[in-house]
Amino acid sequence: MEKQLLLLGVLRDHEVHGYQLNEMLGSSAGLPIRLSKANAYKLLKKMEVEGWVSYREEQEGNRPPRRVYTITDEGEAAFQRMLRNSLASYLVPEFPGAVGLNFLELLPAEEAMELLRERRDNVVLKLNELDTIDRETREKHPGIAYLWRFFQCEIGWLDEIITRLNDA
Repeated sequence: MEKQLLLLGVLRDHEVHGYQLNEMLGSSAGLPIRLSKANAYKLLKKMEVEGWVSYREEQEGNRPPRRVYTITDEGEAAFQRMLRNSLASYLVPEFPGAVGLNFLELLPAEEAMELLRERRDNVVLKLNELDTIDRETREKHPGIAYLWRFFQCEIGWLDEIITRLNDA
C-alpha cells in the first residue's frame, strides 16, 4: 500500500514518464521506502488495471515512444483512502541492522567500537543526504523531517553505546 500511495502521490503533483519517475525514486534521499524500477513499473501496470492511472504515449524526435502517466479520478479516490489509512495506522517497522546489536558483547570491545563508529559514519552520510534537500521540499514533506529526526536519534544512541563500551 505505501508504495502505491507514494506513486499516486507523485502523480498527483504532475504527470510523469517512467524515466522521470526512476530518476526521482533513485535519487531522493527523503524517501522512507525503497522502490525499484521494476517494482514501480509493475505497480503502475497494476494500478492501470485498477483504473487508478492512465497513460498516453509521447515521442520526442527519434527516441522511442514513452508512456506519460497521470492519476485518474479513481486513483485520486484510492490515494485519499490509502492516505487516511497510512496516517491513522502504525506499522511496526523492521530493523534488520539491529539484530547484530544483540550480539555486540561477543566481540572484543575495541572491535565493536570501531564497527559502531563505521556504522555511525554511514548514518551521518544519510543525514547529510537529507540536508541537501532544499528547504521548500523539506517543509512540504514532513516525512523528510521524520527521517532526519530518526537519523539524529540513531547517531545519539550510537554515541552512547560507543561511550559505554569505551568506559567498560
